[in-house]
Amino acid sequence: MSVGGNSVKDHSKSGFWKRSASGPGSGKPVYGAQHPPMQQPISNVTKKDEKSRVARTGDSFQDFENKTLDAWDDGDDDLMLDMANIKMSMKDIQSTAKAVLDHHRQTRNANLQYNGPNLGPGHHKAAPGMGIRINNSWQPPKPSPIRYTQETVVDKEVTKLEKIKTMLAGPNTNMVELQKLSWSGIPKAVRPTCWKILSGYLPTNVDRREQMLERKRQEYFSLIDQYYASRHDEMHQDTFRQILKDVPRMTSLAHLFQQKRIQEIFERILYIWAIRHPASGYVQGINDLVTPFFVVFLSEFIENDIEVENINLTELPEETLNIIEADTFWCTSKLLDGIQDNYTFAQPGIQTKVNALRELVKRIDAQLHAHLEEESVEYLQFAFRWMNNLLMREIPLRCSVRLWDTYLCEPNGFADFHLYVCAAFLTRFSKDLLREKDFQGILMFLQNLPTHHWHDDEISEMLAEAFKLKYMFADAPNHLSKKS
Repeated sequence: MSVGGNSVKDHSKSGFWKRSASGPGSGKPVYGAQHPPMQQPISNVTKKDEKSRVARTGDSFQDFENKTLDAWDDGDDDLMLDMANIKMSMKDIQSTAKAVLDHHRQTRNANLQYNGPNLGPGHHKAAPGMGIRINNSWQPPKPSPIRYTQETVVDKEVTKLEKIKTMLAGPNTNMVELQKLSWSGIPKAVRPTCWKILSGYLPTNVDRREQMLERKRQEYFSLIDQYYASRHDEMHQDTFRQILKDVPRMTSLAHLFQQKRIQEIFERILYIWAIRHPASGYVQGINDLVTPFFVVFLSEFIENDIEVENINLTELPEETLNIIEADTFWCTSKLLDGIQDNYTFAQPGIQTKVNALRELVKRIDAQLHAHLEEESVEYLQFAFRWMNNLLMREIPLRCSVRLWDTYLCEPNGFADFHLYVCAAFLTRFSKDLLREKDFQGILMFLQNLPTHHWHDDEISEMLAEAFKLKYMFADAPNHLSKKS
């Protein structure tokens, strides 16, 4: 059998799919109160041995029978015989069967309901996006009222928050110190300002910030006035048509992207960026990269967790939404400027990074690499999306936000450091992948990774592993290109 042109092994003969001999339907008795362990046939032992055995075990078996007297019902067999003689009408049988089937159907439908990404620890479901696409019964969360921002800080973040606030309030923010403090995660209260500075959008000089923000926001809406009307022109209509298709299908915040006002914000951001970057234009995947900036800058005004709450953002003042839109556009542009070769013709940046990932995994987890090679799994088949969407389809949105705290602090973090994160991400599931014994099983697992329950702790562990890999290989690139 072949899948996607790749050979898939048939494990039916090897026993891989063989039913367990002790499983349901195996015919072996279940030991317990009514089924004590089977005795060896008396014909297989001598009478002398049997007398000796009975003498040894008689008392213990009597004790066993006495202790389980409540479950050892001699009348059960007679009762079963009586029940067998009872004649049931076909109408009774059909009505009973229908009741059982109806109950099963209701239970199954209840289990299929999607309850959002805020699942408890250890709850493994399909990966973000994939689970929502597969589950046609998904419904958005119940509407929640908007709660405007109030400063609340977790105790362990107090010291870091105070340091960052002091740094941001100074006449000139020390970029190096800000990167050091922010690498391990940025407190929510100061994340919007930190992201703008770390992206290179907001100046480090405090006195220049308000003036610069006002100018850049005006510039963005001037671009809207100048270019947005051209979206229906023949030369641009295909680009805009693709954007219109992709925005409602963004799954990280599926309920949010059903709001027309929010769709229009993303459509404008993506179209204006595409017009200003004709070398690449709009490519599927870029739409996902707008979301973290939008969510973080929205958190400057409201405290709702929009990953799990369904709020009507049109209740926000128009001026607030315009500020969020403009800031999101400029920070997304800064990010894409550093990885634009991911989206030019033939996407050479992604091809290069996937090849580098292959060589890196070959060095750090030779067993996993050999397993993927043996089952004809190409890295491009799963890692293309990891590079194209920066893992946003593989992990919850809250984890992407935490991941980007670190990316913004690393030199060229969305390109170079992302490679090491992908390697740490893949090898984290090494044992699970080694248990998959064919091409189809491996690809299905990689496309439905159990990350719905992830939070900051899992991301911090992965980042620590990625930093170790960077330390080992970044300054020795020959280790990646060396032929074995």
